[in-house]
Amino acid sequence: MIFNSFEFLIFLSIVFILYWFVLDKNLKIQNLLILVSSYIFYGWWDYRFLSLIFISTIVDFIIGLNIPKQDSEKKQKLLVWCSVLFNLSLLGFFKYYNFFVDSWIDLFNSIGYEIKGVKTLNIILPVGISFYTFQTMSYTIDIFRKKSGPTKDFISFASFVSFFPQLVAGPIESASNLLSQIQNKREFKYKQGVQGFKLILWGLFKKVVIADQLSPIVDNIFDNNLDLGGGILWLGAIYFTFQIYCDFSGYSDIAVGTAKLFGFELMSNFKFPYFSRNIGEFWRRWHISLTTWFTDYLYIPLKLKYRDKGYFFNFIILKLYFLTIGLWHGSNWNYIMFGLYHSIFFIPTLFNPKFYKLKTPQISFNTKFPSLKEIIQVVSTFFLVTIGFVFFRSENLNNSFKYLKQMFTDFSFKSEFEWLNIYFLCFIMIEYLIRKNERLKDEYFKYDWILFSILSLFVLLFLRGKQQFIYFQF
Repeated sequence: MIFNSFEFLIFLSIVFILYWFVLDKNLKIQNLLILVSSYIFYGWWDYRFLSLIFISTIVDFIIGLNIPKQDSEKKQKLLVWCSVLFNLSLLGFFKYYNFFVDSWIDLFNSIGYEIKGVKTLNIILPVGISFYTFQTMSYTIDIFRKKSGPTKDFISFASFVSFFPQLVAGPIESASNLLSQIQNKREFKYKQGVQGFKLILWGLFKKVVIADQLSPIVDNIFDNNLDLGGGILWLGAIYFTFQIYCDFSGYSDIAVGTAKLFGFELMSNFKFPYFSRNIGEFWRRWHISLTTWFTDYLYIPLKLKYRDKGYFFNFIILKLYFLTIGLWHGSNWNYIMFGLYHSIFFIPTLFNPKFYKLKTPQISFNTKFPSLKEIIQVVSTFFLVTIGFVFFRSENLNNSFKYLKQMFTDFSFKSEFEWLNIYFLCFIMIEYLIRKNERLKDEYFKYDWILFSILSLFVLLFLRGKQQFIYFQF
């Protein structure tokens, strides 16, 4: 089941009515409804893979209960490693088995050794496996670190693992945020519900009006890049940069908005990344839950362990950080190159103490319009991000380099897509208007309901078909 479908609209309406008007007096029954609804939501895609979620849930629930019972830190670490290895084994088999087998065979073939008898498998990648495995791993690690305690309520924990608004594409939540909310009584708040509805509508607008309309154009340009001029390839790269942002942030907006309808507050996953002034800031605003996860559980532990080793080790840790972020996205050398590419432009932040501040204000935060310096910074950062997304979108590394070569050596331009400029202009204006508050908590002008009525009309006009979200493949 996907958000941009009429089935989801019916599903959401039924669950909402049962949740608030039938079962609102009993927290345990409400949580059971969330669990059952989440399994129905996921099983609508392929019920066979519900067993993976269930097994992962049981394993980490049992490990979480037993970590505090151990009489030594060594035994606690052993249990944590059991959780980590189990979840990474699930992820590794379904997502990376074929990639590593093919890479191993190609390596030996390149040096003259022929590998026989090793075959790849026709493995279906379970939707959302990269998200819920990371979520359950963080639960056991946080118990070991004493950042949160284990729960004895299996229904609450299973609801935390499978919470349907963010199950298949995040944001990746921590137990200290989401599980604690599941275990506490919720009350319906009208204002929170209105905010949720606005976010759902804004997310659908991004997805069906912008991302889905760009999708066939982007596909055509990337599939035929050898026959097109460099100008149109630049346009294709820019279109994909907008497509993936509207597709993924649209999903996140719908997820956060849907959670609000049920009284939950999820973390923000995007904070207007295309208004960033450098690559470091971009990664603080893009896919925030993923970068937070890798920062908390990979980068900071390694940085603390090797804090006395100087800048060279910081450089190596940074490369590893972005390499794993790239590899997380998929079993393809393109994603690894995507991560390494960004690590190059992230290096200056190692020498900038201001970057490590907890908050980075948006452009023109205290003014109506950005300064010339900010405009230059934003445009140059967007330029770098757009080039990086060529690696992300291309089928393989060879195609990526051919595409980039054509972009920088052929400047012919002939476009039939000028009509899309009005989409981008309106979209950028709205994004700039709401840049200080991605959750749409405030009214930005007296009659902003008119804007959302117009967005509703556009969504209804373009809501046809059931085009998947891009990040479902990760």
